[in-house]
Parts: sequence; structure tokens; C-alpha cells
Amino acid sequence: MLLTDFDYDLPEELIAQTPAEKRDHSRLMVLNRQEQSIGHEHFFNIKSLLKPGDTLVFNNTRVIPARLIGHRAETGGKVEVFLLRRLNGNRWETLVKPGKKARIGDCIKFGDELTCTIKEHTDFGGRVVEFFYKGIWEEILDRLGQTPLPPYIHEKLKDKERYQTVYAKENGSAAAPTAGLHFTKELLQELKDRGVNLEFITLHVGLGTFRPVNEKNIEDHVMHTEYFHIDEQTAQRITAAKKRGSRIIAVGTTSIRTLESAAFEDGTLPAKSGETGIFIYPGYKFKIVDGIITNFHLPKSTLIMLISAFAGREFVLKAYNIAVQERYRFFSFGDAMLIL
Repeated sequence: MLLTDFDYDLPEELIAQTPAEKRDHSRLMVLNRQEQSIGHEHFFNIKSLLKPGDTLVFNNTRVIPARLIGHRAETGGKVEVFLLRRLNGNRWETLVKPGKKARIGDCIKFGDELTCTIKEHTDFGGRVVEFFYKGIWEEILDRLGQTPLPPYIHEKLKDKERYQTVYAKENGSAAAPTAGLHFTKELLQELKDRGVNLEFITLHVGLGTFRPVNEKNIEDHVMHTEYFHIDEQTAQRITAAKKRGSRIIAVGTTSIRTLESAAFEDGTLPAKSGETGIFIYPGYKFKIVDGIITNFHLPKSTLIMLISAFAGREFVLKAYNIAVQERYRFFSFGDAMLIL
């Protein structure tokens, strides 16, 4: 399939620059795959669209202050180090800007309490760096690091917690699983009271989720791997729900990729940890996911390809064109879509 098959026209003013005043007051487009119908709701009404026994699966990763601004020890030149994932100890996989000047052995200083040395190149143009510091890493990072907002967001975020889900728990992401940003603690409780099961898995969002596709033929694109974890009890409950015929509804593309990476062909979900580089595009046969809650994604991205694999490319692009006509808000702080 061609990259251009997943393009659409999006006016720049529809890219949401700030989150909705209340998390669950965003709009919600509702897609029914069987009926090929498209409806319009508000997110707080999602409880009326879900059934008792449904299982929502959330990604409980938490965004770290992954953007560090420092200076070269030798020249004083400004350098940005963007943390992607921890490899072991104090070694991290990163993106360094400007990259051309980031040579092996270079030392970068972030004030008096933190430095790093570039150790090696990565196969995607990044760098492996080793950090040196005295004290507690998390506290130092919280002081010196910045919350990394996507490049299409130009407004400064007043409350950095708005780029975290209310259930964020496991530190490690370079970006938020944005479909979950619409949920409030009150809405989660209302869903539980209605008999909807809430389950939590982890995928630390890294380069694989937001790396652009540059190949004309999408099958030639290679995903970068990201770490995921599903614990034993969660896996057992989701498997039991699937076997009794309950719908497994993934909240966000990262939850989809985690579930589909781990699941067996019969829909059984084992406890599992590891790296996934799964690339889902049309033609993929879903093993466990029956429904999706997601945001509106970038043109020609792996994310819109994933959604197209689930709901059909033509149906998804039709929905996106309607969303543009209806002035929905797009991307990370934008509106949501429920696909059943």
C-alpha cells in the first residue's frame, strides 16, 4: 500500500493547541463498523455507549520530563537531549539536536549536577548516552527536564498534569497515550459502577509511536521498538473476559499495540514483558481487540494506518473528512473517536 493512501487535508487551525477546559467535555465521534454509520456525541456520554461486561484496557504509562537542554562542555554550544528509553543503569537511548555535531565521546553539561557522554550511534539516527550525577535521578530529572509536547503544539501548557492521564503510574514515556487524556476519575468510577471492567497495562511511548513514515510503500517502514508489560492477574482477567464474549476495548493505539503484540491467535492473553515493534496496517487480522477509543491522528502516520486496519481505510478517511467539516479538534489535545 502507498503512503499517499493515508493522506487527508487538515486545516492548521483544527490542530488543538490546548486541552479542553474539562477533560471529558471533548467531542466524541462514534463509528459503527457493521452499520458503517457515523454519529456525534460528547465524551462524558461514552458510558451510555458501553455495556456492562465490556473491558476497557488503558495504558498507565507516565510521561517523564524527557527534554533536557544543555551545553557542550568544550564549546558551550546549546544542545537538546531527548530521552527515548532507558537501556540499563544510566545509559539512555536519545535523540540529540543538533545531531550532526553529536560525536561519540562528546560531553554535555546540564548545569552543575548533571552531565552525559555520548557513547554510540543508533540505527535510527539517535545516540546512546550515559549520564553522570550525584543524588536521585528522578528528582534531578524533575528539576532539569521539561515535559515534551509534540512539535505541532505551539502554546505553552499551563498545567503539565494535563499532558498526563489521571491514571498515569509507570514512569517511562516520551509522549502521552493521548486517548486516555479524556477520562476523569469521576468518569472512570461511573464506568465501574455501570459494570464496565477497567484494566491497566503498560507501554512506554517512544520513537516507534511518533516516528514519521518516509517510504512510499508502507510495507517498507520499520517500527522502532518500545517496552511493554502485562502482569499475570491482568492477563488472566482480560483472557477470561474475551472467552465469555465480552468486548475488549483498547484505549489508544499504544494499548492496541500492546495487546496485539502479546495475544495468541485464539485471543488468549499471556502475562508478558518485552519490546514490541509491531506495525499494524490494513490486512492485519486482530486477535483480541474488539473496539477502540482513539484521537484523530496525523496524515500518513502509522497511527492512522492502524485505525484503518481496524475499521477500513475508506471508512476511516470518510470519518476524518466529516470531522474536518464538523470542525473537530485534532491530535493530542483534540477530540476523540469510539470505534465499535
